[in-house]
Amino acid sequence: MIKKSFIAGLLLCSAYLSAQTVTGFVYEDANRNGKKENKEKGIANISVTNGKEVVRTDKNGKYALPLTTEAIISVIKPAGYAVALNEDNLPKFFYNHKPEGSPKSKFEGVAPTGKLPDSVDFGLYVTKENDDFTALIFGDPQPYNLEEIDYFYRGVVAEVEGIKNVPFGLSLGDLVGNDLSLFNPYIKAVKKVGIPWYNLLGNHDLNFDATTDERADETYEAHFGPANYAFNYGKVHFIVLDDVLYPDPRDAKGYWGGFREDQLQFVENDLKFVPKDHLIVVAFHIPLSEPDDDAFRDEDRNKLFQLLKDYPNTLSLSAHTHIQRQDFFDKKDGWLQEKPHHHYNVGTTSGDWYSGKLDEKGIPISVMRDGTQKGYAFINFKGNQYTVDYKVAGKPKEHQMQVFAPKVVAKAKNTKAGVYANFFMGKEGDKVQYRIDTGEWKDMEFVSEQDPSYVELVYEWDTTDKLMPGRRSSNPIKSTHVWRGDLKANLETGTHTIEIKATDMFGKTHTATKTYRIETLAK
Repeated sequence: MIKKSFIAGLLLCSAYLSAQTVTGFVYEDANRNGKKENKEKGIANISVTNGKEVVRTDKNGKYALPLTTEAIISVIKPAGYAVALNEDNLPKFFYNHKPEGSPKSKFEGVAPTGKLPDSVDFGLYVTKENDDFTALIFGDPQPYNLEEIDYFYRGVVAEVEGIKNVPFGLSLGDLVGNDLSLFNPYIKAVKKVGIPWYNLLGNHDLNFDATTDERADETYEAHFGPANYAFNYGKVHFIVLDDVLYPDPRDAKGYWGGFREDQLQFVENDLKFVPKDHLIVVAFHIPLSEPDDDAFRDEDRNKLFQLLKDYPNTLSLSAHTHIQRQDFFDKKDGWLQEKPHHHYNVGTTSGDWYSGKLDEKGIPISVMRDGTQKGYAFINFKGNQYTVDYKVAGKPKEHQMQVFAPKVVAKAKNTKAGVYANFFMGKEGDKVQYRIDTGEWKDMEFVSEQDPSYVELVYEWDTTDKLMPGRRSSNPIKSTHVWRGDLKANLETGTHTIEIKATDMFGKTHTATKTYRIETLAK
């Protein structure tokens, strides 16, 4: 009797453990059919996560992870391997475990997945990855309707369609504008770029009828998988996080930037297996700090900085603001290293929410409130270092500044007018110089002002006596990358050329020109 009870107890314990654990293999999918076959070998020392814990596969490629009622199991792609893509170029690196499916909501979530498979396996295949590579970055596509999906495709995606020598892209949230039925049209648009595409969740990608932060991602998860995940490429480790707390834990209204504790535990557990000399790129939607707003929970930023303190090479990326800005965090900001941390708040593909006049293709020019013209970024990685190139949509790659100057000034009259350069990738402290004709190069002064070229665009809507196609842009704000120089009026009458050269934080020099006329005032 005792023996039977003991055996029954063991069986019950075994069943309980089985129900609380997910196991499987990471294997080399030699024939790329998505199924592990006996002849296909497991791959050792690959990280797998349930969104909180992270474990490594054993010598046979097997892993075991704790499993709650619901979870998303994902493999953390190692360097030198690729994961399969679905028909829309989205990486298939996860298994969504929701036996009963998502709760009922306005927008459909994950369909019931049923019983957990005996083995949740992840196939990888060997691929050549260079330590020098470039990633394509989109900020806030954010279409609110199908017309704006069309603007996004024709104004941005079509420009990079079929791009070569770029192994993957990443969109930094606000994939759509509140209407989650637009996820599929967005996916179909980005598919045409023709490369593997990663995504992250923004505050306009939420299930707003959710009552907990964990449930606000259900429709996103149904389309894209986990909102928190990681992958490797070359000597770069990418960590993608949902930093939108919804509902706002302070008053249950709206949202707040920050992280849940389980997300920070995921980062901590993930980093245990990342070499200290690798570059860590953390990507999320809401910037780590807003100087004029309490947009991000400070304690969460400090906790993230604590987790990154032993990694000398770091970069973080965000979008959300519909401007472009370079932030640097040092010890006074809670950063725990001597070298400041660079946070790049990327300009958006929707610009100023598809506003402004229409261009020759009927697409809104959508210049952002700080004068940054809509576009996207290329991040160029070389080992554990990086540089960034911002590309204005519809313009040559050399177009890195917008220059403003009067069209005409009176000869020999003192003028308070100046020449302004909005250097899109610039930051205070960068060297920006100008000269008139072939004169002496002089330093321009960094100013915290509105970009007058953008002011001119906006107030055209308020001063015209005829309706214009398109939609008035947002009001101007102070830019973090504008420089000013005095304008000479005591030159010969006629046309004069202003040359500007700006050197960015990576040592690259960019140039621009503008002309103005000097005329004698008729008596």
